[in-house]
Amino acid sequence: MHIVALRAFRDNYLWLVHDGRRALVVDPGAAAPVVAACESQGLQLAGILVTHHHRDHTDGIVPLLDRQRVPVWGPADEPIPGRTHAVRDGDRIQPPGMDVMFEVMHVPGHTLGHVAYAGADALFCGDTLFSAGCGRLFEGSPAQMLGSLERLAALPAHTKVHCAHEYTLSNLQFARRVEPENADMASYTTWCEQRRADDAPTLPGTIGQELLVNPFLRVHTDAVRQSLAMRAGRLPVDRVEAFAWLRGWKDQC
Repeated sequence: MHIVALRAFRDNYLWLVHDGRRALVVDPGAAAPVVAACESQGLQLAGILVTHHHRDHTDGIVPLLDRQRVPVWGPADEPIPGRTHAVRDGDRIQPPGMDVMFEVMHVPGHTLGHVAYAGADALFCGDTLFSAGCGRLFEGSPAQMLGSLERLAALPAHTKVHCAHEYTLSNLQFARRVEPENADMASYTTWCEQRRADDAPTLPGTIGQELLVNPFLRVHTDAVRQSLAMRAGRLPVDRVEAFAWLRGWKDQC
């Protein structure tokens, strides 16, 4: 399987998964990049995966269906235009004619019904996990988002993380304020800066990399806890409070 990042809007990535003949697109907020990629590479669209209901992830669905009717998998508890298959935690998906299987993971926090798709050593996590960051809590609670992130963090370290936005350098700027002595973060920042200077994506990363540099996956560490304590005047009582404080700090930046 090949996975290609298609750019849309200011910083979105639509992920195209293909075997050279048939393709699956994840979170098509716009149709034009998908159509152009399929036509240029001679691919037939076989299906659409959707992580959550925000329009920059869904607005391209109906225009794509107007061109060709394909299955649309999306979270059961959210309004997804054109959805043909409502998915829930633990469901398995095999797009027709493609030798790939995805497991659905319910990861509430950014939205209440948000799902991720894991398969073929890849994770498509929408706006839940970002490189060196995580999504805002528009609908869910800190406890829900932390639980979702910890579930994703438990995937194999080599799992490639395909999130939906190019936020990495901005996230790293904040992360370095939280952990200024983190050497892994410093070297990763240098690599990401070079990628962006070359107009190349910083994604996908890996779960293993995120465990080293993402403060939202490191709320249990002494370094993050002490950084939070310096702001709050005391240590957080548990991981949930640490996450809530960290997310609130990031929201103010």
